[in-house]
Amino acid sequence: MAAPILAPNATTPVLSQDGSARGRVDRQLLLVAAFLRALATGMVGVLLGVYLARLELGPGEVGAVIGSGLAGAALATLVAALLADRLGRKRFLLMLSLLGAAGGLVVALGSGFWPLAAAAFVGMVNGMGRDRGAALVVEQSVLPATATPEGRTGAFAWYHLVQDMGHALGALLAGLPALLREWAGVAEVPALRGGMAFYATLLALGVPLYLALSARVEVPVHGGRTRLSPGSRGVLVKVSALFALDSLGGGFLTTALLSFFFHERFGVGVGQVGLLFFGARVANALSHLGAAWLAKRIGLVNTMVFTHLPSSLLLVTAAYAPSFPVAAALFLLREGLVEMDVPTRQSYVMAVMRPEERTFATGTTQLVRVGMWAVAPAFAGHFMQARSLVTPLFIGAGLKVLYDVLLYFAFRRAKPPEEA
Repeated sequence: MAAPILAPNATTPVLSQDGSARGRVDRQLLLVAAFLRALATGMVGVLLGVYLARLELGPGEVGAVIGSGLAGAALATLVAALLADRLGRKRFLLMLSLLGAAGGLVVALGSGFWPLAAAAFVGMVNGMGRDRGAALVVEQSVLPATATPEGRTGAFAWYHLVQDMGHALGALLAGLPALLREWAGVAEVPALRGGMAFYATLLALGVPLYLALSARVEVPVHGGRTRLSPGSRGVLVKVSALFALDSLGGGFLTTALLSFFFHERFGVGVGQVGLLFFGARVANALSHLGAAWLAKRIGLVNTMVFTHLPSSLLLVTAAYAPSFPVAAALFLLREGLVEMDVPTRQSYVMAVMRPEERTFATGTTQLVRVGMWAVAPAFAGHFMQARSLVTPLFIGAGLKVLYDVLLYFAFRRAKPPEEA
C-alpha cells in the first residue's frame, strides 16, 4: 500500500476524535458556516422562482435555470466524494463558498436565460430550499474529528439544529424584497435583485470561517484515492441501498407536494401553509437534540427506527383528519419525530467508517438520496391526478416503514464503538 499523502494544509493525520479546545473551535466555525449557508438556501428557495419569473423568463426557462443550479450542486457533490480529501477539505470548502457567492452575484445582476442558467450551474444555486450540497458532505466528514466518540451524535444534532433553524429563518428572510418595496420605495425587480445579492453575501461570509479552520480537519490520502476496507465497503453498500429506499419514499412527500395536498384537501391559503412549514422546521430543529439524548440511552439504530416508524404512521392519520387544525397538529407531531433519524444515522455511518473514508461515504449516500428525491415527485403528481390526493402519502409512508424494518434487522447487532 502506498504511503499516506497528507492533504493540503494538513500537518498531522487525523485518525481519532478530538475533544480538545481546538476541536471545539473548529466545530463552532463549521456550525456558524452551516447556519449562514442554510439562511441563504432557505431564502433563495422561496425567492428564485418569483425572481426569474419577474425577469420575464417562461415557466420552462424558470424550471431549466432551477434544474441547472441543482445539476451544479449534484456535480459538486460527486467531486466532493471523489476529490475533496485529495484537494484538501479546507481548500475545497473555500472554493465552494467563493463559487457560490460569485454565481449568486451573477444571478442577482444578470438577465437572459443562458447567462442565468450558467451562473446557477457554476454557483450551485439550490432551489430546493434545504441545504443538500457538497459543503454539507465535507462538513459532515469533518465533524467526527471535532468531538469525542460519546459527543459525536450530539455534534451532529447541533449541526442539523442550526441548519433547520437557518432554513426556517431563511424562508422569513425571503420577505426582504417586500420590505424594500414598502419601506424604501424600491421597484419590484431591483428589490428582488437586492434579495439575491444578500443571498450571495451570506455565502461569501463562509470564506473567513473556513480560513480559520485548523489543519486537524484534514486526513491522509492513500495513493491519491480513497480505499475502503472490506468491512466499510459492505456497510456502505447496505446503508446506500436502504437510504435509497427511504429517499424514494421521501420523494413522494416533498414540501411542494405536501403544500399542494393541504391546499387542495382543506382549502387553506399559502400564508397558512407557510406558517405550518415554518413550525415544522422548528420542530425538526428541536428534535435533533432529543435524538442525541435518546441515542445515549437506547442506541443509535434503535433511535433511528423507533422514532422514524411512528412518524410515517402519523402522516397517514393526518391525511384523514377532519379539519386543517387537526391535520396541522398531527403533521407537526410527525415533524417532531421524522428528523430524529438524521443526526443518528449520520453519526452511525461516520462511526463505522475510518476517518479517511468518511468524505467518500458521506458523498455516496448523499448522491443516492438526491437521485431518489429527483425520481419520485413526477410519479407522485401522476398518482395525485389519476387516483387520489392521499395516494402519494400512503406510498411514501409505506416505503419508509419498509426502510425502518429492513434497517433494524440489518444493523441491530452492528454497534458503533461507543456502544460496543
